[in-house]
Amino acid sequence: MEARIDGKVTLVTGATQGIGRAIAEAAARSGAAGLLLTGRDSDRGAAVAKQLSDEGVPTFFVAADLADDSAPARLVSECLGRFGRIDALVNAAALTDRGSILDADVDLWAALFAVNARAPFFLMQEVIKAMRERGQGGAIVNILSINAYCGAPELAVYSATKAALSLLTRNAANAHRFDRIRVNGINMGWTDTPGERVMQAETLGNGPGWLEQAGASQPFGRLFVPEDVANLAIFLLSDAAGPMTGALIDQMQSVIGANA
Repeated sequence: MEARIDGKVTLVTGATQGIGRAIAEAAARSGAAGLLLTGRDSDRGAAVAKQLSDEGVPTFFVAADLADDSAPARLVSECLGRFGRIDALVNAAALTDRGSILDADVDLWAALFAVNARAPFFLMQEVIKAMRERGQGGAIVNILSINAYCGAPELAVYSATKAALSLLTRNAANAHRFDRIRVNGINMGWTDTPGERVMQAETLGNGPGWLEQAGASQPFGRLFVPEDVANLAIFLLSDAAGPMTGALIDQMQSVIGANA
């Protein structure tokens, strides 16, 4: 069976660039009946929505900062108002600011948990309520991180947010399997995104050559790209995934637990 989401109305967060945008574009190519996209950059978001609408998929962009605790309910309400239903949710938005055990402060902790864990939780809550009321099931994919297993020292807080969302993914999957709502996650490995380029080249001071060096260090000679993650996300949203739920897939070039 081909991995397609024909006829599904899908809400994608973090959709103005990187992973979220790639998933939105893949969803449009894969038969989505409609898309509700969100992110903080209104200009980029409007451009993505226009692009996909011009390609024949009704697409709307709603600007939202997921640090705002009212955003999840508003986004789901917008989706239901425009399309009358919601069949799929992708939580792709995340903050990746660094903070270790020794240097992270309360503000960093609060900011990362608000966007990376709290917002996805309440988006799932609102979406699952709508799916249960309709009674036709649905699918949710949470974009997680391989750092949820531990993470580099400077990623202590970020890793903790992804570990929290990993647990919530499985908890939601277990709680709503008899509602035929599938909830799965992708533990994403090192991926070449616009945000990662800024982080590595500018914020961390690794310069313009960081990507070539990083790629050379990987078994397959490159980092993942957003399209790699998008392809897996579409599979998990599609009927090709069957009744699979509660899965946390390691999208990696190495094997967790291997000795070398």
